[in-house]
Amino acid sequence: MNISFTKKQQDYIAEQVTSGDFQNASEVVRDALRLHEIYRVRVLNELKNEIDKGWSGTSSSRNIKDIIQAKKEKS
Repeated sequence: MNISFTKKQQDYIAEQVTSGDFQNASEVVRDALRLHEIYRVRVLNELKNEIDKGWSGTSSSRNIKDIIQAKKEKS
């Protein structure tokens, strides 16, 4: 597998290794991927929960024009 990083990402990885928190660049990348997976699962679960609430909630009596107008009045 070949992965390319931007200069900024390379610098960040190097800083993490230099700080002593990680022994090498691979550890930094593996940690980032673990955190990304945790974050992605959480975000998707929260989104699914909100969608479920929307489907199981009561319907609004407002139409799209009413909603837009109410938003404009708040601004």
